This record gives sequence, structure tokens and C-alpha cells, in this order.
Amino acid sequence: MGETPLKRPACTEGAWVDDILLQGDEQYVALDVGGPVSRAELRRLVAEQQSRFEAAGLTAGCTLAVRLPPSLSCVVAMLAGWRSGAQVALLDYRLTTHEVGKAVARITPQLVVEPVGEVTGTLRGFFDVDTRVVPLRGGRPADSPHVLLQLSSGSTGPSKVIGRTVASLLAELDRYGQLENFPRRGERIVVLASIVHVLGLVGGLLYGLASGAQVVLPSRLTVDGMLKAVTAGEEPTTLLGVPSQAAVLAAAQTPPRLPQLRRMITGGELVKPTVRERFTKGYGADLGVMYGMTEAGVIATDLTGTTQPGLAPAPGMQVRVEDGQILLALPETPYVGQSDPTRYVDGWLRTKDAGSFDDDAVLLTVHGRLDSQVSVGGLKVDLSEVEASISALPGITEAVVVHGTGIEAFVTAAERAAFDGLADCLAARLAPYKRPRTLHFLPELPRTATGKPVRNAEILRAAARSAAGV
Repeated sequence: MGETPLKRPACTEGAWVDDILLQGDEQYVALDVGGPVSRAELRRLVAEQQSRFEAAGLTAGCTLAVRLPPSLSCVVAMLAGWRSGAQVALLDYRLTTHEVGKAVARITPQLVVEPVGEVTGTLRGFFDVDTRVVPLRGGRPADSPHVLLQLSSGSTGPSKVIGRTVASLLAELDRYGQLENFPRRGERIVVLASIVHVLGLVGGLLYGLASGAQVVLPSRLTVDGMLKAVTAGEEPTTLLGVPSQAAVLAAAQTPPRLPQLRRMITGGELVKPTVRERFTKGYGADLGVMYGMTEAGVIATDLTGTTQPGLAPAPGMQVRVEDGQILLALPETPYVGQSDPTRYVDGWLRTKDAGSFDDDAVLLTVHGRLDSQVSVGGLKVDLSEVEASISALPGITEAVVVHGTGIEAFVTAAERAAFDGLADCLAARLAPYKRPRTLHFLPELPRTATGKPVRNAEILRAAARSAAGV
């Protein structure tokens, strides 16, 4: 089925940016991105970027795609777009040109702000980039009340476009504000999670701006880089990231004494018990977890690590479990344009996450995904998307993609040469975190009695060893 353009009503004006996100004492440090950025400086930068956007034709009700790496430029572009009353779509800078083309065809933005040059470097917490604003042919004005658009990884068909209204974002910020152990004004949030994905964006960047907690982006996402970001200030500090980052910190042989580190809070996937034990003992700090999704933001939390594996629903969030699946009450569908009508029914979003409540129906335990979506380094990857990308390549006949310690692909091809060039082809079509860590060549895929390809990883690996003569 082809991808259909979206229909959108006009966006809300951008007064909420001034009233909520940019308010506060002029000299108060709002951000630390390689250096302190005061409220006054941030307001000036946003106003200047807004003028550049308006000179390019961006006004209230227009659509803007932001494709920038984590940077001061990215923060300023988002805020300036919203301040103009535009609908802002966030695109991960790690997407390939092929993936960006698909996203642009889906959301049809009128303008895109992107880096002037190539962005390079690994484990960078932020970048210093120059930007340019590019008008896009075929872009259309907003036709929904959403101020933020994000794309899911896609399951069976086009990626879902997820929309957030001002009311939805402010409600999530209010939920964070009611969490007893979440940072407050006068504290610091070191944001390790991507600021274009929901955890780093709302729980880190937007919440910090709204609450007065200082937002810090580390220079590097190495152990030294993350710890230097903590020690750069004396204020009580919270790390906000994903379990793989907690695991890196927990693996440090001699963790330093960090009296200002109150806790680390992770989201995106489950935390291994060994990681929790090493982290809390090594740093003398809590390791908390949050459960959420792009469609709604934070849903349930255990910020002190005392109720694991149970999580308490966040203030105002109504959650139930039906046939083993977590359902979430929402006032309206979070999806924009074409979507699966079975995902949101009668005010309830079917999350496709498995879960259960404790005997007192108070704490929610999340057991993982019910479908093919997995988390890699805190980023969602849909295995069916990876599988479809491989199968669509010339010379490839079939593919099965599974996830264990990493993403693995088991592939059959008409000619061995097609398989040998597979890694290079995928590098142009899939972001690095979506690419299989291991590629296996098989003369044929193992099948069930009914003729369906086997998806058991152990059986597939055994077939690959047999085919290789191991």
C-alpha cells in the first residue's frame, strides 16, 4: 500500500513557548551545551532564528522539519519553529537520505532546517553545526492541531505519524512536575537520551526549560564524558538516559565519588538486575526507570528503584491490562493521517506492550513488546521494517530478522554476490542502529510444517552453522 499525505488543521499560535519554555530570570542558566546559555541568550537566539524562518516564508500554520544533531542549533530551531506557530516535525539526523526521503513524502513539510555540512563523529553528546533552511517542493501547510510530529519506526506498512498538541505536551510536563523525585529548579539534568526522541525531548529538554532545572548535554557519551558533565556543577544532578548508558557507567572499575549525583533515570527498555546492582553500589545513587511511549510520553515510573519490577502510573495516567496487553486512556488518537484503526478504540490506546498489575492493582510490570518492535540503545527498531528493506534489495529472495544480543538477519539470495554486497546496500537505506549486527547466508530458510519461515533464533543459527560447514 502506498504512503498517503496527511491532512492537518492549522496549528496553535506559539505563545506557549514564551509563557512556559522561555520564561524566567534573564541571567538564570537554562542550558549548558559546551558552555552556559542564559535565559536571555536563549531568547535572543530563538528570536533571531524565528526571523530567519519567517524570511524563508515560515508563518503560523506552516510546517517545518528539523533534521539536526543534538546541538544548541537544534534546540533553537525547535523553539523558533513553535514560537512562529508552525508545526514542527523532528527527524533523527542519523537517518539515511533514503529514509529522510520517505519521511518527507509522508509528512510533506514546507521547510527543512538541516546542517550545512556533513555531521561526523561517534559518541558525541552534542555538535556545533551551522544550519540552512531549505524550502521543499510539494510541502503543505499544517492541517491538524498538533505542534509536534514524530515518526514511529513502522510496522506493517508506512511508519505511523504521531502528533502531540500543546495540551498534550503541557500535560506531560505537569506529570513530570508532580513526580516526587524528579529534578526541580536549582538542580541539573544531564540529558544522555536523544533530544529528538520523547524521553530526552520532553523529560529532559522541555521539562528543564519549563521547570527551571538546568539542562546539560555532555560533550561525549563516554564514561569520562558523562561523569565530567556531572562534576561540572555542584547542584544536585540527575542523569537521564537509556539502560545501555547505565550499563556503561556501571561497568566502570573504580567509580569516582559524586556527591551531587542523586540518581540516574532510564527509559526505553528494561534494566538488567546486575546493572542496577553495580550502578547503585558503585555510585551510591538511585537507578530509577520510566515506562513511556512516543504517543503519550511518560506513563509509569519507579524513580528510586524501590518498587522494581513494578511501576506506579504517573499522575493523571489511567492504565489497564486486557488480555496481557497494556492499554492507556487518551482523550484522542495520537496518530495523524493513515493509521491502524484497531490501535485506538473507544478512548483506549492499545500499546502492544505486555504487562500485568500486582495483586493490589497498584503497580504495573512491563514484560516487553507483543509485536516485532525492539529497543536498541534506547531507540525503537521494528524488525519487520528491517526485514522488508533487506527483502526489497535486488538479488535477495527472502529474509528473516530476529533480535537477541543484537539484530541478526538470515538471508537467501539468488546469487552469493548479492549477499556479499548486502552490508553496503543497507548502509545507504537504514540508520546505523537499525542495521543487523550479523548477516547469515542460507541456501534456504527453515520452515514450519505449514510452510512459514521459522523465526526461532537458535534454529536459524543452527541452520547457518550447518550451511557454513561448522
